[in-house]
Formats: sequence, C-alpha cells, structure tokens
Amino acid sequence: MPFEFATATRIIFGAGKLAGAPNAIEPFGRRVLVVTGRNPNRAEPLLGLLSNFDCTTHCVPGEPKIADVQAGLAAAREVDAVIAIGGGSAIDAGKAIAALATNPGEPLDYLEVIGRGQPLTEAPLPFIAIPTTAGTGAEVTRNAVLASPEHRVKVSLRHPRMLPAVAIVDPELTHDLPPAITAATGMDALTQLIEPFICRRANPLTDALCRAAIPRAAAALPAAFAGEKEARADMAFASLCGGLALANSGLGAVHGFAAPLGGMFNAPHGALCAALLPHAFAANQKHAPKRFAEIEQMLGTEDGPGWLRALAADLAIPGLATYGIGEDDFPTIIAKAKAASSMKANPVDLTDEELAGILCAAL
Repeated sequence: MPFEFATATRIIFGAGKLAGAPNAIEPFGRRVLVVTGRNPNRAEPLLGLLSNFDCTTHCVPGEPKIADVQAGLAAAREVDAVIAIGGGSAIDAGKAIAALATNPGEPLDYLEVIGRGQPLTEAPLPFIAIPTTAGTGAEVTRNAVLASPEHRVKVSLRHPRMLPAVAIVDPELTHDLPPAITAATGMDALTQLIEPFICRRANPLTDALCRAAIPRAAAALPAAFAGEKEARADMAFASLCGGLALANSGLGAVHGFAAPLGGMFNAPHGALCAALLPHAFAANQKHAPKRFAEIEQMLGTEDGPGWLRALAADLAIPGLATYGIGEDDFPTIIAKAKAASSMKANPVDLTDEELAGILCAAL
C-alpha cells in the first residue's frame, strides 16, 4: 500500500548517550533555549554539559497550555536552537516554541480544531528533544499537543517541519521515575503501539515497529514499575517505536477521548489513556478480530481486554471517576472526541453508544 514515513533527522539511543549532547547540539549554534518540565532540576545534568553554551531556560509547570508556549517565544527569538528535556509536556512545549518563534501571527493561526489550521510557512528553529520519561514518543513526532483552557480541550500544532533535528534517548534518564509516572507513561507507550497497529492508516513500516516493541513493552512495563532498571531500556525503546509509529500511521479512540478529557478535567494524559485502553480495545476488537488476535499473540494472551484490565489493576491505574468525570459529561466528551484528529484514524467509526460504553466501563 502507498505510504510515507518521516522522522527526526537523527536519533541517538542508548544508556549514557546524554554525554554526547554538546557535540550533537553545537552544529546548530551555542545560543540555546532549554525548555524543562515542572521539575527543572531534571535538566541539571544537561545544563552541566552545556557550560560552554549560552543557555536560557524556560519551565513548563504542567501539560503545556498555549500561554506557556507564548511565554517562551520572546526568549526563543534570541537563540540558535531550542532544546527540550523532560516528559512529553516539556518536549511538546519546546517543539511548539521552536515552530512559532519563526512563523508570523498567533498560535491560533496554526492550531487544529479550535484554530485556523494553517501550515507553517517558515522552517522552525532547530529542535533537540531529550525525553526523561518512557511514554509519549514526542521526541520523534511532528506535532505538539497544547491545552486551551478557555475551549476546555487539547489540540495539536502539526507540521512535518516540526520533526526534531535530533532526538537523544538515554534510558538512564528514566531510572528515577516514581512508580505512578512509570505506570501512566508506560501504559501510554503501550497504547501508542497498539493503536497505530490497528488504525486505518497502518502501513508495513509502522507494523514492523509495533511488532518489535509490543512484546518488549508487555514484559518490561511491570518490571519497570517494580523498580527494575534493566527494564527501563526496553520501555524507552518501546516509547520511541510508538512515537515513530503514531507519527506515520495514526492513533484511535483512546487518544480521541484523551484530547477532550485532558482539556475538560485536571487529569494526566497517560493516566487517561491507561484507564481507557482495555475498553477501547474490546469495542474495536469486535470489528477487526484478526488484527486484534495478532496483538493478543504479542501480549501472550487469548483475552486482550482482560489482560489489559489486569495490567492496569496491577499498576494501580485509577478510573476516570477519580478525576470527577461522570455520565452527565458523556455527551460533551463524545461530541468533542468525534472531532479529534486521533479518532479519525480509529479502525472503524464507533457509534455514540459504543463510545459511551467505553467511557462507562473506564469510570
């Protein structure tokens, strides 16, 4: 089947690879903006390596809002490159800052769903992504997910030019992740391998990535949650493969729901995906049994939904009701989810009743 495949210009993977960051960054210039997550101390190893660079830092305290990106733009216009170190929030914020720093107008000119969705006209600043979690795969995707509190939704800024110039994936940076974050980001990684494999835009290259990574993630996630550092490398690889796959095929109902839910409620993206995954799997499986049977084989089970529910329970994943989500919210959630870009790649068009069933089961 016809397809395209694009990713970061350069991917550097392996334990200890952060040490090579200065050599990877220097060709772009020595004036850099370093975007960090809510805990800027996690950037200290990188900043120590960049002592000969002119570094400005910008902290994003949570999942990025449009305002967080706008706050970083002034500093970005005075630098040669943007580096993001942290989880998916920091990386998405850095990616958006790098893109908007060189393009005229306002963020809403370029955002999907709530904005005008215009393409970028100018090349972004060189962007270097350094993940410190194993979940989002944002280091190799071409979009940045931003929250708009006034619209109560999360939407993407998306363009092929937003692919990072360099992605440095060092599993050692994930060794000190607490169990709850390991669980939520790890389930997000697994979701981002399952959904691209079953989505309507799957292709042979993304299939190969998913087949290589799903069995690793299935085995490594419980071990990483239990504190086994050796499993962190497999989870970092799984997250990377998920990012490569979703950027070149698509996602599905889980992420279709996660976008409006994350905008409407104070709930972390990974935890939302983890709560939804078993039930979206079951709803879609009825329509594409052969494809899902292969996933079950990779997971080592004959009952995919049951296996995923058991994994979520073992990882202490909370239900959606934890975040104040109730049945009265379903009509609004479903209407917004059906408009989400991820839902358009779901293997089938699920009915409103099926979508409500997923939400109800995930409460």
